[in-house]
Amino acid sequence: MYHIAVVEDEQECSKQVRTFLKQYQEENSVRFKVSAFGNGVQLLDHYEPVYDMILMDIDMPGMNGMDAAEKVRQFDQDVVIVFITNLAGFAIRGYEVGALDYVVKPLNYYNFSMRLTRALKRSRARVPHQIMLTLPDGVKRLEVGQIYYVEVQNRMLHYYTTEGTFTVRGTMQSAQQMLEAYSFAKCNHWYIVNLRHVTEVKKNMVVVGTYELEISRRNRTPFLKALTEYVGGYC
Repeated sequence: MYHIAVVEDEQECSKQVRTFLKQYQEENSVRFKVSAFGNGVQLLDHYEPVYDMILMDIDMPGMNGMDAAEKVRQFDQDVVIVFITNLAGFAIRGYEVGALDYVVKPLNYYNFSMRLTRALKRSRARVPHQIMLTLPDGVKRLEVGQIYYVEVQNRMLHYYTTEGTFTVRGTMQSAQQMLEAYSFAKCNHWYIVNLRHVTEVKKNMVVVGTYELEISRRNRTPFLKALTEYVGGYC
């Protein structure tokens, strides 16, 4: 089940979005728990990171959707944000708050459902997944989201994570096969990078957390393509 927040000050539009969500459930055999808010202040009041997705208007009184999204990101880096708005030009700035997409009013079900399908795929990609690392002194269970990147040296894999560095025996191919479903991309012969932690690309370097890694000429184009697709087409 997906927990979706609908943030919209216009009652008719809020009702329409919830009707579309109900129709989508019936057509696609998915389940939604929907929480409706009349404005961004209501959403942020005692906010908890329990939502898989936020569908939010931009043009709202008191606090607009862009400001509300900025505050959400202080508490929740993973929730998928989709703007529903008649301010299409403003919505393009959504990449600043990590928004995946936007739907322009007046709404129609076909366009809404296409955007929703894309957002749900991203939401599934953010569900925590775990892998098991066989270390010399035991076994380590590790959430994929904790990994910044993996380095290979002399048939040894070094996992750089939020908990430190873990080293196991293996090949780059085996690491890629284990992580290929979790938005990792190869930036050169020695490194595969968790795209979730990429904050900047400059010239031939990529910033991953606090690390700077070299991007090879051979891998630059496919790496940038993978990164663009991950962040939802914004660059």
